[in-house]
Amino acid sequence: MNTRAAGRPYHHGSLPETLVAHAVELLDEGGAEAVTVREVARRAGVSPSAPFRHYPDRAALLAAVGEAVAMDFGAAQMAAVESADALPFRALGAAFVHYALAHPHRFALLRGGVFGAYRTPAMEEGHRVFVDGITELVVAGQRRGELRQGDAEMIRIAAQALVYGLSQMFVDNYLDASRADALINQVIDLFGLGVLAPDGEMREAAEGV
Repeated sequence: MNTRAAGRPYHHGSLPETLVAHAVELLDEGGAEAVTVREVARRAGVSPSAPFRHYPDRAALLAAVGEAVAMDFGAAQMAAVESADALPFRALGAAFVHYALAHPHRFALLRGGVFGAYRTPAMEEGHRVFVDGITELVVAGQRRGELRQGDAEMIRIAAQALVYGLSQMFVDNYLDASRADALINQVIDLFGLGVLAPDGEMREAAEGV
């Protein structure tokens, strides 16, 4: 996610974008607790009252930050899918966990804003589009004979539960992040043996590893 350098002047009309960018910087540095309207204003080089013209309170600013992070999170996974040589569904899952590892504070914010019970209208729409995209990946994999036939939504839920839980285990330091690459591949491959088509080439290759 691109962020502006602290103190750099903003162009007319772009203050909300600038405020969110600096808020994301603070989020990455110290978590949601570090995001304060005063510090965001200071980094943006504006008066302490200026942010309130766009965000009535800190909660509104954090909601905007959550929406920006959710877009970045989704874009990272879609980029992984588009660049995958094989099994884009697998690439999606790996990208999910790698994002949480790279941005643990963003993942913590997403945990409430995307995966929690309440979402802003913009977050709800983005989540719907993202979930539909994952389901479409499952269906496409089934059509190509890569994934076993079955309820695409249930496969999507099971896969998300796996990578969500794995991500949280890394973020909580329950699992050693220095072993992340190997563990991510091994866990996703183990799950994959359950959803790969029984007689497909992908399963034969995976079982032979």
